[in-house]
Amino acid sequence: MTLKQPVSAPPALRQTVADYSLIVAGAFLQALSYVVFLAPYKIVPGGIYGVSIVIHYLTQGLFPLFPHGLPLGATALCFNIPLLILAIKKLGLSSGPKTIVTFLLISIFTDALSLLPGDAPLIENDRFIACFYGGAILGLGVTCVFRARSASAGTDVLARVVALDTNIKVSNTIILLDSAVVLLGLLVFQDWIVPLYSWFTIFVYGKVVDMFQTENPNRAVFIVSAKTQEIKTLIVNKMGMKGTFLHGRGMYEGKEKEIIFTIAERKDLPRLKNEIKEIDPTAFVSTMHASKDSPPPGI
Repeated sequence: MTLKQPVSAPPALRQTVADYSLIVAGAFLQALSYVVFLAPYKIVPGGIYGVSIVIHYLTQGLFPLFPHGLPLGATALCFNIPLLILAIKKLGLSSGPKTIVTFLLISIFTDALSLLPGDAPLIENDRFIACFYGGAILGLGVTCVFRARSASAGTDVLARVVALDTNIKVSNTIILLDSAVVLLGLLVFQDWIVPLYSWFTIFVYGKVVDMFQTENPNRAVFIVSAKTQEIKTLIVNKMGMKGTFLHGRGMYEGKEKEIIFTIAERKDLPRLKNEIKEIDPTAFVSTMHASKDSPPPGI
């Protein structure tokens, strides 16, 4: 009598389950940060949820159906849906399904958790503890989402679209947009404590993401293809990245070749590979760890 070996799940299925488990955990952590630590203390951490927190307080008492203000999650969803459509139209967002699941779950978890404590602060009169732990938990949630190769839509999408038609770097555009949201909090709440604690939250959030981001977030990408001009258009005009041409010669046939070298963030790499394969299915793409501290000429 022979025993049947247990059938293991295919690697692709296991990866999918792992990715969506991380998305669920990351979405819950982000919602927990907004509801329990940030919104009750009027801390505006930039991004779409920073705008939603401001709108939540501005609309208190305006609508009979929402006497305590418009729900954070639903308000953020009203911003994220058009941003996602814009991303798909302008950027060809390839991680669309995961991104949709991510921002839907954050909105659902946020409004579900809001039904429990409401706007009552967890710890009275201690904004420092709130912004520290809020930023840390938010950073953990974002790290989970990044590791699942997803995104939360938000201002980073708008920043990439803006960067397509300007010479401003995407990272600088994100900083400008988030700072504008923080200053919106100052304008609405008329209290300098709001932006000061909000910027501290953003600082803690960024440090936590850096701490748990074990892999280098950047990749050096080498692309060998006969359709270099089409791929150049994809990299420069569509993805808002830069690169350089390297000249080489094939060892087998001895033909001259142009090799594209660029540096991409890890979260953008799947989309870059997919779109390259759509342009040239025979293209060869090789990646390795990289740092953009000292980019070579042309980058």
